[in-house]
Amino acid sequence: MGKIKKIGVLTSGGDAPGMNAAIRAVTRTAIYNNLEVIGIRHGYQGLINANFKPLHAHSVSDIIQRGGTILKTARCEAFKTPEGRLSAYNNLKEAQIDGVVVIGGDGSFTGARIFNEEYDIPFVGVPGTIDNDIYGTDYTIGYDTALNTVVQAVDKIRDTASAHNRMFFIEVMGAEAGFIALYSGIATGAEAIIIPEIKGQARNLKEMIESGNTRKKSSNIIIVAEGDEEGGAFAIAEKVKEDFKDYDIRVTVLGHLQRGGSPSAIDRVNASRLGHAAVEALLDDQKSVMVGLIHDEISLVPFAKAVKLHKNVNMALVEIARILSV
Repeated sequence: MGKIKKIGVLTSGGDAPGMNAAIRAVTRTAIYNNLEVIGIRHGYQGLINANFKPLHAHSVSDIIQRGGTILKTARCEAFKTPEGRLSAYNNLKEAQIDGVVVIGGDGSFTGARIFNEEYDIPFVGVPGTIDNDIYGTDYTIGYDTALNTVVQAVDKIRDTASAHNRMFFIEVMGAEAGFIALYSGIATGAEAIIIPEIKGQARNLKEMIESGNTRKKSSNIIIVAEGDEEGGAFAIAEKVKEDFKDYDIRVTVLGHLQRGGSPSAIDRVNASRLGHAAVEALLDDQKSVMVGLIHDEISLVPFAKAVKLHKNVNMALVEIARILSV
């Protein structure tokens, strides 16, 4: 515990509601333990540019309810190079930063893992991504808020779909994982859910919603994860429109709407727990690990596992969605 005197905190990759709650928790937990805290702006790019600013207890007042990230975030190609990482290391040493908390997704953790293989400044990760697709944790910051945003949007779309006898293909985020699509599809009573984990769903779409048509449904909602093999909602709608001539087919892409907004209570609480745990991990001489939540308990997962292993959707939920759509 004695060797950690000053820590840095950064947010990297896509923003997610609850990141500010995590920044707040990191900052105040560090201060409680008599540590200095440095905010690193614009993610790994901020490490390379030495874009540092001290954080105090008042610096993180009135941010727990705000979406986005007060430290900003960015993609950084330079950190993928040895030269970029060396520059980051030199800046950290010059600023006397003894450890870094990285709030982000698997790409962010990949960079942290490589850095820790090369240099002696420990990095600890906090999972922050709306996709909820990181191995080693049941929960990622921002997922609950994004899920509720999707549900609210689909509920509104259902109203107009029913009024006009329309079939809506609604594309949600999830380039490589269908967690948002699956959970929002069940929560909104979608007639079909298309996710990248299951191949060939688009080709079987007519069969998937046939039973609903026999009951003369006035609307059909099909949730499509953006990473589907068929090319997303627009491509699927175009391919199947001849099968559904009785419906006025429309497509809605929710896009970055899902990233914004005030974080839910669950995201605020869990982000606070994970931010606190990240500082405790640094004080416990941990490095190259992610703090996660497994069965609602804090767990430490090596970066190597978090980024290399795949988190699967619950196939029992896929079957439940199929049964309840009849």
